[in-house]
Amino acid sequence: MVDELAEPNILALENQVCFALAIAARTVIGLYRPLLEPLGLTHPQYLVMLALWQESPRSVKNLSAALSLEPATLSPLLKRLEAAGYVTRERSSSDERMLDLTLTPAGRALREVALTIPPRVASALNMSVPELVQLREVLHGVIASTATTSAAAA
Repeated sequence: MVDELAEPNILALENQVCFALAIAARTVIGLYRPLLEPLGLTHPQYLVMLALWQESPRSVKNLSAALSLEPATLSPLLKRLEAAGYVTRERSSSDERMLDLTLTPAGRALREVALTIPPRVASALNMSVPELVQLREVLHGVIASTATTSAAAA
């Protein structure tokens, strides 16, 4: 018989933050798949496009930092986006070692179609805008906290 007044089991799966984050991330990203498929984008490619819609041209180094991804991880994504006609990759005129990414007209036009995605995801999550804002702020706090902890450990 379990003592109902006992402390909760800190090792119980359902009590783990990592478990809740992993399941939430997987299911939320899964919501994007059918929305992005008609655009010919995967979720990682969508993140790249979001960053480029914010700022283009942009160096691979800058994009890598913005997305917290290694340049080697970005390279195949960028090649596929270039093959799809959404971006161009060119050596920087100011520094030949740098690669600049620029949206093509098709890449810029895709933004108009993508404007429908965030409201559709919010609707699928059945959350209000204030709830989503609060969730995003908490997650950014987690990211900042873990970045600080990781930097201190290095």
